[in-house]
Amino acid sequence: MMEKYGILIIALIMSFVGNIIAWFHMNAQFKWEWGRSIWWVLLGGVPISLLFYYSTRLFYEYFGEYWAVRPVGFGIATIVFAVMTSFVLGELPNQRIIVSLVLACIILYINLSAHL
Repeated sequence: MMEKYGILIIALIMSFVGNIIAWFHMNAQFKWEWGRSIWWVLLGGVPISLLFYYSTRLFYEYFGEYWAVRPVGFGIATIVFAVMTSFVLGELPNQRIIVSLVLACIILYINLSAHL
């Protein structure tokens, strides 16, 4: 049983790291000059793709179905985006965004708790 939870933990870590790098990949251009470099665009895509590929694969192995994978990925991406945008770009969420974040957390909870 612990081995199965290990798969979930690794998938979650890979997804979080992939989303953090993806955030910089798409949004560094608004804060730093290096984020506008075509080299950053080209080279940053490789680790992001690998992290998302393998996290999806591990999530599928853990859940046994793809329908659970996509909502978990969506929830993680939404939460990472909110945290990174708030802390790095200094843009605080408004009420509409806060509701979306709460819903993303609920989506994560529903999909993860059903399989724990």
